[in-house]
Amino acid sequence: MNRQAPSGLALDARQRAMLQEMQVRVWTPLATGPDAGAHAPGAAPAVASAVARATASTRNDSTPVRPPLALPTLPTSEPAGERGTPRPDGATDWQELQRAVSECAACGLCAGRKAAVFQTEAVHRQADWLVVGEPPDENEERAGAPFVAQAGQLLDAMLRSVGVARDGMGSAGARLSNVVKCRPAKVRNPQPDELALCATHLQREIALVQPRLILAMGRFAAQSLLEAGGPDLAAQPFDRLRGQVHRYQGLPVVVTYHPVHLLRMQENKAKAWADLCLAQGLARRSET
Repeated sequence: MNRQAPSGLALDARQRAMLQEMQVRVWTPLATGPDAGAHAPGAAPAVASAVARATASTRNDSTPVRPPLALPTLPTSEPAGERGTPRPDGATDWQELQRAVSECAACGLCAGRKAAVFQTEAVHRQADWLVVGEPPDENEERAGAPFVAQAGQLLDAMLRSVGVARDGMGSAGARLSNVVKCRPAKVRNPQPDELALCATHLQREIALVQPRLILAMGRFAAQSLLEAGGPDLAAQPFDRLRGQVHRYQGLPVVVTYHPVHLLRMQENKAKAWADLCLAQGLARRSET
């Protein structure tokens, strides 16, 4: 079933193309202005749009669930003016992290794995967005990189709609990662202690990338990133975690659906678009 997004959001051509890619139909009124009532067949459709709610939440510094939000607090380990400045040892840092991931045997997820899923950076780059996905699937393990195949194509379209790319830098850049790096020979869900152990790799990625926000795509990504907020928060139903801003090491976190889920559940694409609007609003506010 196709979802509708209201046309009152002043979407540009790129965003409309992205909504079309996601099969989210934009509703256009028959007429506008004082004479609209004369041409409309009754009242206009009351579209309870998640997109409108998320857009309003960023415009009014609030979310549908929580009271008005303060501006995102950025880590202070590096002065704001130095963010994105290439460091001479950046490539070495990524090589060391890649080696640590590939040699890791800290938990049972490593048992029988073919290869760790971790994509190093050829050069050091700062990216405002860190996109954290679910445990690697077969396609990701084969490619040795996160978000590939159809899921990767959908994610790329989503990011393009807000002017972001997986190979971009600064406000136009996104670093993509998996919440855990290994796919065990006997596929299963990761345990809480395994998520915690693999979080050390994610923390090193954050230190290298210096993102301004994190987009958590999927249940396990959200569970790992929100565990610091208490087990009750991480255990909440997934949809209750959406539509609000969480925190991980001082960084704002927005929870949304993984692209693999969206390919199966078309009806949630409009909700994912709303989450993306919320994340985009936070990213823009952090630049000021």
